[in-house]
Amino acid sequence: QVQLVESGGGLVQPGGSLRLSCLASGFTFSSYTMSWHRQAPGKERELVARITPVGIITNYVDSVKGRFTISRDNAKNTVYLQMNSLKPEDTAVYYCRAHYGDYWGQGTQVTVSS
Repeated sequence: QVQLVESGGGLVQPGGSLRLSCLASGFTFSSYTMSWHRQAPGKERELVARITPVGIITNYVDSVKGRFTISRDNAKNTVYLQMNSLKPEDTAVYYCRAHYGDYWGQGTQVTVSS
């Protein structure tokens, strides 16, 4: 069955960096668009970034442009989100999504706080 397993979240100080990973299985990863989303407390889930099967990045939410980078390694069935210059407002649960049907990972908490 389809599985998406996120990792790499944690507590980081403002200005710090984290790299999230999402390991996919159960479908042909290299054939599908993947995306990262986040949901902060009391807010709706929002798209952060999206990447096509061949690595074309089609979306970044304005608030992360220039700070976050989405990438993928089709040989490793993994999509990444490199997050630099983190801000307290980046605090959220981050989810990866496979655009194969509509599958989501369980989420990984990112907390930016001093």
